[in-house]
Amino acid sequence: MAGHSIAYISVGSNLGDKLENCRRGIAALEAIPEIRVTGRSRFYKTEPVDFTAQDWFVNSAVRLQTGLGPFELLDRLLIIQRDAGRPLTGLRFGPRILDLDLLMYDQLVREDSRLWLPHPRMHRRRFVLQPMCDIDPSIVHPLLGKNIQMLLAELDEHGQRVVELR
Repeated sequence: MAGHSIAYISVGSNLGDKLENCRRGIAALEAIPEIRVTGRSRFYKTEPVDFTAQDWFVNSAVRLQTGLGPFELLDRLLIIQRDAGRPLTGLRFGPRILDLDLLMYDQLVREDSRLWLPHPRMHRRRFVLQPMCDIDPSIVHPLLGKNIQMLLAELDEHGQRVVELR
């Protein structure tokens, strides 16, 4: 896949067998011929953010090499979520069986009604930044000009507990 794009995906679940839901989501990504998973984080148990009246999540992240464009990749993520049993509509930031978020696609910056790149809240989310640091702490946020490790270090500890899943 030389010359293909690099994308980072956040993987999460807080319903059912959370760890298995995440593993199945990653396996579904690996089954797509135009995708090769080139990096994986550890799995973390993470405190919910924004809508806190719900169970904790299991979160991880993966780095992909892909021949898919950003919108094609987004469509594949939505299909995997739907196939896992996630409804197309639901409570914003609420419980979900599988959540696959496109965090970054190369260094592309885009604001569109369907897709914002980089993900507009990734730099404020410990459950995103910690797994990304496992893969490569030197990744630079294309808008903020800071690497992921710096962004993680700048976060306030309040309400964003992240514990490695063992």
